[in-house]
Amino acid sequence: MDSWKVTIPCTLVEARRITESDDTDSAPLGSPTIVASEVNAYADPALPGSWAIHAYFESKPDARRIRRLRDLVPSADGMKLKAEKLPDSDWVTMSQAGLEPIRAGRFHVHTPEMPPAPEHGIKSFKIPASLAFGTGHHNTTRGCLMMLDAMKRRGHIVRSHIDIGTGTGLLAFAALHLWPRSYATASDIDPVCGPAVADNALSNAVRLGPRAGELAMFIAEGLNDTDLHARAPYDLVIANILAGPLIDLAPDISAVTLPSGQAVLSGLLGTQADAVARAYRRQGFRLAERLDLGDWTVLRLRKRPGLWR
Repeated sequence: MDSWKVTIPCTLVEARRITESDDTDSAPLGSPTIVASEVNAYADPALPGSWAIHAYFESKPDARRIRRLRDLVPSADGMKLKAEKLPDSDWVTMSQAGLEPIRAGRFHVHTPEMPPAPEHGIKSFKIPASLAFGTGHHNTTRGCLMMLDAMKRRGHIVRSHIDIGTGTGLLAFAALHLWPRSYATASDIDPVCGPAVADNALSNAVRLGPRAGELAMFIAEGLNDTDLHARAPYDLVIANILAGPLIDLAPDISAVTLPSGQAVLSGLLGTQADAVARAYRRQGFRLAERLDLGDWTVLRLRKRPGLWR
């Protein structure tokens, strides 16, 4: 059976919308399998070409199907696209290329096509490749997993935590695994993350709900939500987003963090780390630890004791 691929540069928002849309299963498109990948980690995710979608077909798509596919990507308007014939292989397996399982501390993150880790003491999380936003394969998410694992090994106690911009829910799942009696909260601005987190929670035996040992999921812009404030204060805030929003959120994160509480921040380049740390120092945090993975950085900050606002 022939396998063909069409690649279209796009923005992060377009990639998210298309991979979550039922439109790509319609007859005019030829029912391709579509996955997304980050192309340029240095680019603004709002710019065309920072991400790409890859559509895999069981037979060569004609010009009409390619046009229909391109119409789903406004930033690709007018772009000339062509189908690429792939070597004889299982096209579903091809669509998972580059998403091998990753290891971060005690965590093993894999797609449904890959097996969990066989070793004792390793926690596996199954995250579908079609939800390639917070799967652990980017150094920012992997670095956060490593930082959380290191915190647990050093004896940090967490009773209540929130993951802002949770995406697939992976970091919230990991924190709840490390501190299983904690009150766990996750939020994201993107409505598609609600069902995605619910599906992933079911696949990974994570209980959803408001009680200790369960994960409560909310759709919210940053911390602008009464439910998120009702569950505050938190002694751990996780935010793997971008440097600009992290700086903007510094006062809000400080307002919901307990004295001596901690923040694990990522989604920033090493060159942006000082500016982010300065913004949080002005809100009463001090830099406790920095982890650099390639060009990307994870910061662990601690709020001053006795400072509550």
